[in-house]
Amino acid sequence: MRRTWLIFSQAVTVAVAVLFVVATLKPEWLPRRADGAATVTVLPSLSSPAEPAALPAGATVFSYAAAAKRATPAVVSITARKAPPRQAQSNDPWFRFFFGDGAQQQPQVGLGSGVVVTPDGYLLTNNHVIEGADDIEVQLTDGRTATAKLVGTDPETDVAVLKVELDKLPTIAFGNTDNLQVGDVVLAIGNPFGVGQTVTSGIVSALGRDQLGINTFENFIQTDAAINPGNSGGALVDAAGNLVGINTAIYSRSGGSMGIGFAIPVNTARQVMEGLIREGRVTRGWIGVEPRELTPELVETLHLPVRQGVLIAAVLQNGPAGEGGMQPGDVVTKVADKPVASTAQLLNAVAALKPREAAVIAVQRRDKALELKVTVGQRPPSRARQPQ
Repeated sequence: MRRTWLIFSQAVTVAVAVLFVVATLKPEWLPRRADGAATVTVLPSLSSPAEPAALPAGATVFSYAAAAKRATPAVVSITARKAPPRQAQSNDPWFRFFFGDGAQQQPQVGLGSGVVVTPDGYLLTNNHVIEGADDIEVQLTDGRTATAKLVGTDPETDVAVLKVELDKLPTIAFGNTDNLQVGDVVLAIGNPFGVGQTVTSGIVSALGRDQLGINTFENFIQTDAAINPGNSGGALVDAAGNLVGINTAIYSRSGGSMGIGFAIPVNTARQVMEGLIREGRVTRGWIGVEPRELTPELVETLHLPVRQGVLIAAVLQNGPAGEGGMQPGDVVTKVADKPVASTAQLLNAVAALKPREAAVIAVQRRDKALELKVTVGQRPPSRARQPQ
């Protein structure tokens, strides 16, 4: 009995092995059912070409090719060259005899990006891309190059405006950052590391980022779209290809993208551009105070009935706020009906006011809520580089 069972098991094993070999190498030898289908399903060989997969009817393919195609022609590469500092010994014949003319430093070259925003050749970029440059060259995606003229800069927002004289310039449409929401898809377009124009995608991770210590006026769009060195001054566009921001900075420990990038909202960049083109400078409001963050400890110490606002540590004598009745120790809660909860918000709200016009500023003075009418002054000009 045991011998019979052993022979049976061996026969079954051999039969299964033969069936597997035939099914793999010669499936047509296998019998078929009445409907013509083989009784054994054979997986296609990895080495054999596969048929293209067909999408189910009504399926949607998500692609941002149209947005990229619309926006990329207007994004340019910028090369900024700065002459090296002249050495004191460069005119010394003995110095040149021993070290030669090659001892002089080579020109400093910086790479960045820019965005063509008007048909007559105005470009937006970052101030830090062209700061101190003696020669600025712009290269379009169609291969054309031109020397750019500096219209003006605003270091306090890190915005610069250039102009090139070329025909048939591609332009990008302005979006509206007031409609931007966290979670919206965005594309970052620029020239990272000088490898050529690159498009990366991500979402809006946060809005209104400030207190980063990058600019004086900060109201950044945060995104996880990959932004790397060379992307500065490039475009951040929405899913329709409209410009919503100017890529400016990244948070990085390695020098490359770590998924946290920052862009200047296009509403801010456009306002700065219009001021630089129209007047050669940016006009901002100013009231002459020294603000300080209102901490929970200060609220308890001063026995304040409010928990949000900005503490005024000092008021400039004969300044706009001083003449309007503001005093040290006041807590500013609103500027022109706009709530403020940090020094950055106060700075931005005051800067948005028009000089020589009256504005109502709500303050909390100990246990009293007051509304002060302040005639706004003009913010003193920063050390912006003006066109030669």
